[in-house]
Amino acid sequence: MSQRVAYYDVAPDGMKIMMDMEKYTKTSKIHRTIRELIKIRVSQINGCAFCIDLHTADARKMGETEQRIYCLNAWNECTYYTPEERAALELSEHITLIPTKRVPEDLYQRVREYFDEKQYVDLVLIINQINSWNRISIAMGNTATEK
Repeated sequence: MSQRVAYYDVAPDGMKIMMDMEKYTKTSKIHRTIRELIKIRVSQINGCAFCIDLHTADARKMGETEQRIYCLNAWNECTYYTPEERAALELSEHITLIPTKRVPEDLYQRVREYFDEKQYVDLVLIINQINSWNRISIAMGNTATEK
């Protein structure tokens, strides 16, 4: 991976905060498959090739199918995502595109059909975390490289 700045060295305290949040999100009761689907979808929206590459590899290691990974950018046209996944993906798109989409009450209610109040907050934190990682990665010039 190439990058413009060795940001972990330059700002270790800030990056520690990012890593602590990452650790927190992994302790949430949000299923790890949903967490990875969120990370992939948000990274697709933001155009972060480095994060798409990282999280699709992680999803494959967890047993995620190629079909579900490839179709994430059209999840709402597919029948093979669970209702919980669909709610989380819709929320992810709305938060990532918040200037134009916002989070309307009907979406909040749909998400709450599958996730309790604490899980809703954790979903928002997971979505915000990957949005932050995307922005850091893109700003620092991280690139996906062939393995």
